[in-house]
Amino acid sequence: MRRPLALAAAIAVSALVLAGCSSSAPTAEDSADASVYIGSLYEPQNLSNTQGGGQGVTEAFNGNVYEGLYRLTDDGEVEPLLATDAVKSEDGLTYTITLRDDVTFHSGKALTSADVKASVEAVTAEDSQSARASAFSVIAGIDTPDDATVVFTLSEPSISFLYNLAYIWIVNGEATDLTTTEDGTGPYTLDEWKQGSTLTLARWDDYWGEPAKNGEVVFNYYTDATAQNNALLTGEIDLITSIQSPDALEQFDNDSYTISEGTSTTKELLAFNDRVAPFNDPLVRKAIYSAIDTKKLLNSIWADYGTLIGSMVPPTDPWYEDLTDVNPYDVDLAKQQLAEAGFPEGFEFTLDTPSYDPHPAVAEFLQSQLAEVGITVNINTISADEWYTKVFKERDFEATLQEHVNDRDVVWYGNPDFYWGYDNAEVQQWVAQAEQAATPEAQTELLKKVNQQIAEDAASVWLYLYPQIVVASADVTGYPVNGLNSQFFAYDIVKS
Repeated sequence: MRRPLALAAAIAVSALVLAGCSSSAPTAEDSADASVYIGSLYEPQNLSNTQGGGQGVTEAFNGNVYEGLYRLTDDGEVEPLLATDAVKSEDGLTYTITLRDDVTFHSGKALTSADVKASVEAVTAEDSQSARASAFSVIAGIDTPDDATVVFTLSEPSISFLYNLAYIWIVNGEATDLTTTEDGTGPYTLDEWKQGSTLTLARWDDYWGEPAKNGEVVFNYYTDATAQNNALLTGEIDLITSIQSPDALEQFDNDSYTISEGTSTTKELLAFNDRVAPFNDPLVRKAIYSAIDTKKLLNSIWADYGTLIGSMVPPTDPWYEDLTDVNPYDVDLAKQQLAEAGFPEGFEFTLDTPSYDPHPAVAEFLQSQLAEVGITVNINTISADEWYTKVFKERDFEATLQEHVNDRDVVWYGNPDFYWGYDNAEVQQWVAQAEQAATPEAQTELLKKVNQQIAEDAASVWLYLYPQIVVASADVTGYPVNGLNSQFFAYDIVKS
């Protein structure tokens, strides 16, 4: 049980006094009760993943507070979690899933099939803001023949169905107001959320699985990367989930800290509104792509870190191909393409830019580069909340910057209703066929065709793949270093 704050502080002071008299290491019991302080730039907008909680709620809650029927490993593989078995019918239209029988929610209520049904229906509801909602449009019905069994009936085969289920948090179907509270099955409960400051998770002693190796984790939120770095230097926090600038690394390059570089699935995009002129013309989009020196951009933002990509697919996806040469950096080619598209003197547009790093610096770089081919970029800096409303929901933009964190998200280019409005009938057909493919190999071949086509159409400009750099105090171990989908499993973190 988490100690009261005053008592914890008193114990901490006593420990410091004793440390001056003894060099003995902390006991295993002390380590198990330790508080781990995590620095992040991604505070949740609320605590729901179906009501616009954003990247921050995924980072803090996924796998820590909430769990799915399945879990995605760091390499993108699907493992059972709250499910013990799944039987697929021969025609691929029915999945019968059996639940664990030893799971309770933090409220004490036992997990049942009704909770699974309610959780899936929350993601697919009309008011859901989950980007994964469209992936479940194939669900024709959900039956719960008993408390331990869920039967999904699909309208058509879906090779990614179990993979997609890993994105759904199983919540207590009877819970209310999950934007400010929680009722999950994970190894931590929500202790306190001080908006604009911290979010504290306390180890849950009644967890069905292996208990967390620390007593609590405290996410400390910063709006400025420099302030976050200073907090690690002064001991206010123990680790930073993702460093935002290589310039920050030199100060941590000593025995007091550990710098780890993992794999990332986060793509930095210049996304066009392909519904509006002139971005409805692929030639204009290709001209913009060729006017941008992405290698120079990556170096200016991330130095020797990060990866160039030529499409939406990171190297960790099964259908990855190196397409960086499809739209090469070539100013003369860009000018030629603009002239062919009817803009020999260029044109002017507004770039809606999120206010947090590194977007403002990226926007200024693009503004400078595009000026060389006669394109004037007016930068409109907006908050994350404004971006969600203006760009994602209302589609009220010409072009925007945004990071997309998920793996296997090239399929969104098969949805013409997605915020960027890319509309290619062949791509839509290939995405649909890939989802109904009989084998992973057939799925891969179809999505490689999607990958190639969106690159040739310059559906967006894929500027680079973020590096995933975690910096931690040397006495902290057990933290994840890969950046799959923004998840940050905290339960194995140990302080010595």
